[in-house]
Amino acid sequence: MTVAERVLVTGGAGFIGANACNILAASGYAVTALDNLSLGKSSNLDRAVAFVEGDASRIDDLKRAGPVDHVIHLASSSSAPMFLDNLQGSVANNIQGHIAVLEFARACKARKVLFASTSSIYGNNPVPLTEAQPVTPPNFYAVSKHCQEELSDVYHRTHGLEIIGFRFMSVYGLHEEHKGRYANLVSQFIWGVEQGKPPVVYGDGKQTRDFVNVRDVVAAFVLALQTRKTFGFTIFNIGTAQSINIIELVELIGDVMRKRIEPRFIANPVGGYVMNQQADLSKIARELGYAPTISLKQGIAEIVSYRKTKPEPPASLSY
Repeated sequence: MTVAERVLVTGGAGFIGANACNILAASGYAVTALDNLSLGKSSNLDRAVAFVEGDASRIDDLKRAGPVDHVIHLASSSSAPMFLDNLQGSVANNIQGHIAVLEFARACKARKVLFASTSSIYGNNPVPLTEAQPVTPPNFYAVSKHCQEELSDVYHRTHGLEIIGFRFMSVYGLHEEHKGRYANLVSQFIWGVEQGKPPVVYGDGKQTRDFVNVRDVVAAFVLALQTRKTFGFTIFNIGTAQSINIIELVELIGDVMRKRIEPRFIANPVGGYVMNQQADLSKIARELGYAPTISLKQGIAEIVSYRKTKPEPPASLSY
């Protein structure tokens, strides 16, 4: 890049957002993070990242971030429990915020909008999960993300804006502490072991997840920003194309931490629970050249090692 391309990351002080901002800034992009700090911390951001405190659902706050070339829209109510705590507010946050971001991007003639969707949309579809599968969202969170996808499709057909959605599998990595009980199981189990609390496992623990490191997620963003291909509106899975069950996850964490961990099994309290998750990555590999690079064991070791030097307490645990 000769002139730095300007990227706005909404939810930029959050877990995925801060990792995205820091990596993009280090790669030569001019990055602005917009965050209302409800689930983010500005201290997560490197000095090279400009920060604007504001809400992505407010056009005036978006305008304060200035005109940009691209938007990565990550600000949202990002887990199913948030919708049980505050259904109306969570749905409004995701839908109104999404519309505001699209309107802002069109007004400032941004070239691309990337946004976070979720693999929860697939519910209990057979794995591996493909973007072409019909979907029946199993919970309010998934419904709101599916609505964002449908809005984006119509918005592109109406206004011509290039919009790419990413259906995340189970994203984990450094700097989730501020998310507390909303953080990924990988982080929560590590924190629990540090506190002497055994991991709580639903059912028999044979349910599977495709755990993808946040740095691999950001790598997909970079590929989408840099590609010369145009898609109009499209959806890509982001994962590893591999899965592990929860018992195996506990064993792997124990292996890395050199501890014998005995999980506590409880009856599954969650309605519409997703039993299996594994991405088919054929589409994103073909169109963007994406391939994950960080194994789950490497990612766990990175968190464990980092927390030995910076043992920040999590905001909360879900168990």
